[in-house]
Amino acid sequence: MTFISPVEAKKELESGMAVLLDVREPYEQTICAIGGIQIPMAEVLNQAHVLDKTRMTIVMCRSGKRAEAVANLLEKECGFEQVCVLDGGVLAWIEQIDPELEGY
Repeated sequence: MTFISPVEAKKELESGMAVLLDVREPYEQTICAIGGIQIPMAEVLNQAHVLDKTRMTIVMCRSGKRAEAVANLLEKECGFEQVCVLDGGVLAWIEQIDPELEGY
């Protein structure tokens, strides 16, 4: 598992080389969403089949803690090889990329 800055994540997402996995709860996604595939943390193991193991997967949550756990799960239990954690989560994204987004 590696960490990726919001700036680098944005580049990877815009290039189409990566997919964003938002593991926050639906109510959190309603407050502030930046796109990607939305699968709450508790459902990731059961829904991992909808993700493409061949693409870089950038896992995101509010601050990064849940994303770390999910990234570890995807690597160890599901065989993903290119998993990154959005360093600082959506809070860092708001700070570094889009301060216009609703915060928490």
